[in-house]
Amino acid sequence: MASRINIARPRDMGSAYGNGAAGYNNNVHGFAPQPPAYQSTSSANPDDPVEKIRAYASKIEDMVEIYSQPLKPHLPAIGRFLIVVTFLEDAIRILTQWGDQNWYLQKHRYFPWGISHIFLLLNIVTMLGASGAIITKRYSEIAVGALLGVIILQGFGYGLIFDINFFLRNLSVVGGLLMVFSDSMVTRRTFFAGLPNLSDNDRKKYFQLIGRVLLIFLFIGVTLQGEWTFTRLVFSLVGLTACIMVAIGFKAKWSAAFLVVLLSLFNVVVNNWWAVHDKHPQRDFLKYDFFQTLSIVGGLLLLVNMGAGGISVDAKKKF
Repeated sequence: MASRINIARPRDMGSAYGNGAAGYNNNVHGFAPQPPAYQSTSSANPDDPVEKIRAYASKIEDMVEIYSQPLKPHLPAIGRFLIVVTFLEDAIRILTQWGDQNWYLQKHRYFPWGISHIFLLLNIVTMLGASGAIITKRYSEIAVGALLGVIILQGFGYGLIFDINFFLRNLSVVGGLLMVFSDSMVTRRTFFAGLPNLSDNDRKKYFQLIGRVLLIFLFIGVTLQGEWTFTRLVFSLVGLTACIMVAIGFKAKWSAAFLVVLLSLFNVVVNNWWAVHDKHPQRDFLKYDFFQTLSIVGGLLLLVNMGAGGISVDAKKKF
């Protein structure tokens, strides 16, 4: 570019640039690149509190990146398994409590004899088959759709569709499934050249956005339950801050990793179903909550592996 501009310069240097060195203009044609408007010529102030927070956050991200390297190649497989673990547990629970499940559906949900059996069998086959497909990364899109159908079917079948706890928790499970769906999407060739087309990369960005927003609803459900204490208030504020960061895609990998640790600790301490007697009615509820929380952790692990996606604050900062 410089050689082309030099060729076009006039021979009379004095008339073109004015008298003396003070009138010299090295950009007479206006072709020199201009600095972007958002770039500031002044250096960052190291005493600025915002800059200190950014520097501290960058150090934490670097530490997470370093120490997670041995585990990083296995994160997708671990995440996929954890996402479907709640469906595997549910299928096993139905099999081991077949009589009780049928009795409940017939006596309390007024299912006719035979229909309740078909309902339970359909749930078992779908959950086992679709979970296996997601773990092995075969027909993941179809498997995700099948498990979404199971969530809706169980919500109406067991009469839990209007239960706020069930609703919020399963929204998070849906978010995890959408993360699996976006992870499974590959670029496909279009057969209709010249026609407007929403590419798989564009779809993936939207699925990642919806998925990471839905993932945080589990934490919202947790904060709405139980009695308020100072410890729980601090836990909720810190967790909700990380949830907002995940939703908007700001430091998404770091905040998702933080939520993985926070939810794992919460799950072990609060949903400790193994410490409850086998005959205690609360055991099944704790077990259900424990494995559902594991599914959310799986979705967050996929987020740590994939990143926030194209529609996020992190993506905007790269440009």
